[in-house]
Amino acid sequence: MRLCRVLGNVTATEKHPAFAGRTLLVVQPLDEHGADAGDSFVAVDHAQAGPGDRVLVLTEGNGVRQILKMGDQVPIRSLVVGVVDAVDVPGAPGAGGPARA
Repeated sequence: MRLCRVLGNVTATEKHPAFAGRTLLVVQPLDEHGADAGDSFVAVDHAQAGPGDRVLVLTEGNGVRQILKMGDQVPIRSLVVGVVDAVDVPGAPGAGGPARA
């Protein structure tokens, strides 16, 4: 599971049938302080997230398959499973306050 920020939407006219009717998002991984941490990647939205939202992204294929209940051969590895309202890291500046985008 990774904490990420949604950068934007992906539009694809041709895609695998497993992606039909699903929203694709570009997400940026974040560290515990909200700073960028690594390369952005594409994830399927399962939580109605939008640009600027902080989200939880499940990046483990077996867990994604269990949530989507689409069988064993699903080409989806990253799934947005929740929108984060706040992050509280004890000892960090601003701990206890709302997450900042």
